[in-house]
Amino acid sequence: MKAFIGTGVALITPFREDLSVDTEALGKLVEDQISNGIDYLVVLGTTAESATLSQQEKELVKAEIKKVNAGRLPLVLGIGGNSTAGVIDEIKTSDLEGFDAILSVSPYYNKPSQEGIYRHFKAVSEASPLPVILYNVPGRTASNMLPETINRIARDTHNVIGVKEAAGDIVQAMKLISLVPEDFLVISGDDMITLPMTLAGGKGVISVIGQGFPKEFSDMLRAGLEGKVAEAYKLHYKIAPSIDLIFAEGNPSGIKALLAKKGMITNRLRLPLVEATEKLQEKIDRFVDEF
Repeated sequence: MKAFIGTGVALITPFREDLSVDTEALGKLVEDQISNGIDYLVVLGTTAESATLSQQEKELVKAEIKKVNAGRLPLVLGIGGNSTAGVIDEIKTSDLEGFDAILSVSPYYNKPSQEGIYRHFKAVSEASPLPVILYNVPGRTASNMLPETINRIARDTHNVIGVKEAAGDIVQAMKLISLVPEDFLVISGDDMITLPMTLAGGKGVISVIGQGFPKEFSDMLRAGLEGKVAEAYKLHYKIAPSIDLIFAEGNPSGIKALLAKKGMITNRLRLPLVEATEKLQEKIDRFVDEF
């Protein structure tokens, strides 16, 4: 579990002008994360626009990241859905070689009860040969996985090791940290409250802005974990305006605009997502120039 204490990054999927997967840009992005202090990489999460990728493209993305990473950082693979049987089938049929854990989102759209969420992850845990990190993101799933439910899952399963907590609620996060076993990883899924969550006892972040400013963001998180509060907050306030900017028109529109400004990718998204507006792009460009 120590492998997932620190800064993880939810990687985007770069596209070429024709909207095919840009493996060259993806490889350069991975190398940039590794060389700038990121602790682990999350593959095929929401930020990767995985819902728009074919199975063949997903395999292409996985292969490229594993090749470039070459075992240097731990890799977490996103496998989730709103059919328990479907998630289990994907886990059993996926090539998990080279991956160290699975990130699995709470079932979306069909809004299960807390008991349904518990039973879902109990079944996923029993089926998974890898450690599982839960993912609570009510803004996308339309249901909130409550701290009591996460605590129950943590104590009743053998390989659910943590949760990416992205409710954006610091009070809920603190209650969660107080309830779960000491070695259970409460990982921020909200860049803006990553530092206060960490100082309250959290174990790090799975970040979006981290791939835009990997050195600064990972330095901030490391300082927070080491209790260097003033140093950590100085970096937080330097980065914070960019967090508001990249989420102003949705994810990953904003982070792709930022990475395009830095010359790392071609700024293309697949429908129904669209590129940042010209007004937002100008604000992001100005921030990057001044940063």
